[in-house]
Amino acid sequence: MVTDRPLCFHHNLAEVVRLSALGGVNLVQLREKETNSRQFLELAKHIKEILTPFQVPLLINDRIDICLAAGADGVHLGQSDLPWMEARRLLGSSAIIGLSLETKEDYHSLIQTEPKPNLDYIAVSPVFDTATKTNTKPAWGLEGLHWLRTQTTIPIVAIGGIKESNAKSVIEAGADSLAVVSAICSAKDPKFVTETLSKKFHA
Repeated sequence: MVTDRPLCFHHNLAEVVRLSALGGVNLVQLREKETNSRQFLELAKHIKEILTPFQVPLLINDRIDICLAAGADGVHLGQSDLPWMEARRLLGSSAIIGLSLETKEDYHSLIQTEPKPNLDYIAVSPVFDTATKTNTKPAWGLEGLHWLRTQTTIPIVAIGGIKESNAKSVIEAGADSLAVVSAICSAKDPKFVTETLSKKFHA
C-alpha cells in the first residue's frame, strides 16, 4: 500500500494502515509531499510502531534522512530523487530500495548505468491513468508492463489505477506485486479491500 492522506475519507491514516495490516498488506510506503520534516518524522515513527507487530516493512517515499531517523526498512525513489546507488551506500545492503520507472527510457538509462542494479524492485508507474498522480508520463498499459517483464528479472511492482477489477490482468502481464493507493486509502473497509486484493493476487 502507498499512503495518501487526502484520500483517507473514512479513517485517519494510522487507522487505514492498521486495518490494511490486519487485511494482509505486505508492505507500506509512506508518502508525504506536503508536510514538513518534523511532522513527517513523527508520522513515520508512529506508522512504524503500528506495523512492527505485524512484521510489515515500512518504506519512506523519497526521504533517506527520514528513513534513517525513523528506523524504517527502506526507501522508494523516483527519477528526480537521490540516485539509488547513493541510497544503497547510505542505507546499507539490508535496506529495501525501490525505484520508479515512468518510461522505457528510464529502464534503458538504469541498465546503462548499472547492468545488474542492486534494487529490491522497480515500480512501473503508472500502469493505468490515475487521479492520484497527475504529473506522470503516459501510462505504461498492460503491453508496456509485459514488455518490461521480458527485459528484466528484477521484481516488478505495478502502481497506478490498480483495483479489484483489473488486478488479475496486471498480474498476468508480469507484475510481481501490486501497489495500491486510493482503493485502500479511500475505502470504508480497508481491511476487506486488502483481503480481496490479496486473494486476487494469490488466486
